[in-house]
Amino acid sequence: MSYEQILFSVERHVATVTLNRPAAMNTWTATMSAELTDAMRRCHDERDIRAVVLTGAGDRAFCAGADLSRGGNTFAGRDDPQPAARREAPPPFWPHQCAKPVIAALNGHAIGVGITYPMLADIRIVAENAKIAFAFVRRGVLPELASHTTLARVMGQSRAAELLLSGKTISGAEAAAMGLASRALPQQDVLPAALEIARDIADNAAPASVAMTKKLLWEGLTSDVPTMMRREGKIFAWLGNQADAREGVMSFIEKRAPKWSLSAADVPKELS
Repeated sequence: MSYEQILFSVERHVATVTLNRPAAMNTWTATMSAELTDAMRRCHDERDIRAVVLTGAGDRAFCAGADLSRGGNTFAGRDDPQPAARREAPPPFWPHQCAKPVIAALNGHAIGVGITYPMLADIRIVAENAKIAFAFVRRGVLPELASHTTLARVMGQSRAAELLLSGKTISGAEAAAMGLASRALPQQDVLPAALEIARDIADNAAPASVAMTKKLLWEGLTSDVPTMMRREGKIFAWLGNQADAREGVMSFIEKRAPKWSLSAADVPKELS
């Protein structure tokens, strides 16, 4: 798939996916959504990719929300019958479904879907001066992309309610202080920090182990403790008998870089 509204590149096992409508502050369109689905599926499927960084082009916004060019009809029509071409399009594939860690580098303003989409990433780094807003209730709709679940889990029910029910704007620095992001940095440092995290994972962590750890973290949103312990035990037992478990121990003992042989795709279906 060739892309019109995103950029896609891979270097040293790290894929970088960039929202690429800087003149429009990277506002969200149906085209961008479809292209992100394709990019996330590529990251999931390609063995050479071990981590993903998601960011925005330009220095103003990561994503300033939905494209409002339809005016009052911006949010209308979601339940209307879809044209045949749309019905045949693949279903959305979100960052949390990707077997590789997704690090969101929020290098500028993140409004509406510009913040709910990266809430489906695993790690968020945000610019200190970015404006962050779950502005949906101020547009006559409501937050989506499971933000009623993810936000409460990462920052607590009361703080999530404050942001979702008011739709107010906070700064990136405030977002990090509230637990919405791992850290807030000067704008120019956001993407380098995200790439550093991604490369550390890609270089030093076993891909199959990372994939299953990510999967269990997301399952943990709805799992109880006994169920999770059973899941962990089965997966640990399988991983412990694989070549990467031996390599992880020996590379540590021998003080050398590990050479991993498994990918996320090698995990048996009954475990994944």
